[in-house]
Amino acid sequence: MIQSQTIQFLADLKANNNKPWFDANRKTYETARQNFIEVVDLLIKGIGKFDKSIEETDLKAKDCVFRINRDVRFSKDKSPYKTNFGAWFTAGGKKSGGAGYYLHIDANECFFAGGIWMPENNELKKIRDEIDYNFEEIKGITEAPDFKKYFPAGLDREAATVRPPKGYDEFNPAIELLKLKSFTVSDTFEVSEALKKDFVPAILQGFEAIYPFIVFLNRAIKG
Repeated sequence: MIQSQTIQFLADLKANNNKPWFDANRKTYETARQNFIEVVDLLIKGIGKFDKSIEETDLKAKDCVFRINRDVRFSKDKSPYKTNFGAWFTAGGKKSGGAGYYLHIDANECFFAGGIWMPENNELKKIRDEIDYNFEEIKGITEAPDFKKYFPAGLDREAATVRPPKGYDEFNPAIELLKLKSFTVSDTFEVSEALKKDFVPAILQGFEAIYPFIVFLNRAIKG
């Protein structure tokens, strides 16, 4: 589980997002990061039990956990540090492409998610083609009881087009999925849930519900 000290560090960092404070509290950061890494290691082992692509690639926590330093080169917000811990679980690690699972721990809001965010044009076309050709299959995945339990609203629609994409007409039964530019699902949970002893099993149940969706997306991309 996530330790209360880890959450407290993230809260303090949010209030003191500057290098002098961070340097003075580096040991606290390292302890918090180690706690998150331990949780990530447990999640990797758990995911590998139902997603063999994770098990077969011998994924490590270092391949999944994002750096806390922000890239501020093109941002108006020059705060040097992220105020969350995040990890991306996919066979090739966080620097690879494809669909995967994500965990986000913040002092104010936490969530887990899965899918692929803003794929490149060639991957986007492949995913749309797969949805068009196999609409009943993706419909069955997104309407399965376990999937609906965690994601009753379905796929996130933050990047949907208003008009049908080129090559598809508005009467296509899959049109609402075909309008998407990202193919993700997410579910928020209270910080208190991360502090419970059953936190890792609970997240794994959510990830397992996403697994058929991940398989569909990665099959589309690799096909």
